[in-house]
Amino acid sequence: MLYYYDKDLWIEFFKNLGIDVIISPNTNKKIVDSGTKLAPSEACLSLKIYLGHIIELKDKCDYILIPRLYSLKKNEQVCTNFNALYDLVNNLFDVNILNYNVDISTKNYQLLGFLSIGEQLGFSYIKSYKAYKYAEKIKRMKQKKQELLQQKEIEENKDKIKILLAGHPYNLYDSLIGKSVIDFLKENNITILYSDKINHELVDEECRKISTDIHWTHNKEIVASTKYYEDIVDGIILISSFPCGPDSLMNEQISHKIKKVPIITLIFEDLNNDAGIITRLESFIDILNNLKESSHE
Repeated sequence: MLYYYDKDLWIEFFKNLGIDVIISPNTNKKIVDSGTKLAPSEACLSLKIYLGHIIELKDKCDYILIPRLYSLKKNEQVCTNFNALYDLVNNLFDVNILNYNVDISTKNYQLLGFLSIGEQLGFSYIKSYKAYKYAEKIKRMKQKKQELLQQKEIEENKDKIKILLAGHPYNLYDSLIGKSVIDFLKENNITILYSDKINHELVDEECRKISTDIHWTHNKEIVASTKYYEDIVDGIILISSFPCGPDSLMNEQISHKIKKVPIITLIFEDLNNDAGIITRLESFIDILNNLKESSHE
């Protein structure tokens, strides 16, 4: 669930230490089914998928990396799933876990977590520190590159219909959730912008235009992107997995505050409703085409 946020940080850190990295395969029906059987009944679809990926990895590696996140910024918190993952996996599986804690309120910073991982693997603090700082630099560079590429996409496709896909990266880029939406939009010649590729220096400023009190850190870039791109895109698609509490509240806020462009919310509860999703997307694109034609008359 954190892979699409921190994959560059993790991979470069371990690679710099000479550690081989194994990545679980793209989500498939087998992964979903196996994770669903183990997940608590109230778990969201994304958490069910996560547990399925643990099953895929558990017999293929020496350790599974499972961070515990509570707070990344002062007065903010992440979804409770992120601080429950370690305990959930530790109780369900017999696996060796590499773990680090991040909680700003108790001064458990990310750097300290990575130094702890290095120590678990037998590396000195100096070597682990250098590996972390290098990985952090690579992550920032790649993030900036994605932001610039998205800006270039906007400039080069001024006349095409543009849609913002807004959601958590673990939903947007999952092969059975967001990818079905992305593939359909591309087939229909739609320019796609992504909420996680907003300039991150703008997130807090744009968020305040919709709400001055957003508690969940990972929802802030979703909220900020809808406001920032409101005057740029022709429509917004909100993607969520059921039953995500933070998303249900924030998506409602977005729908009330964004008035200039049409918005559609796609909530994935299971992965057997492709036909229904496609029908809704077809209708949404028809609306956007009609609005664009009307504006040119």
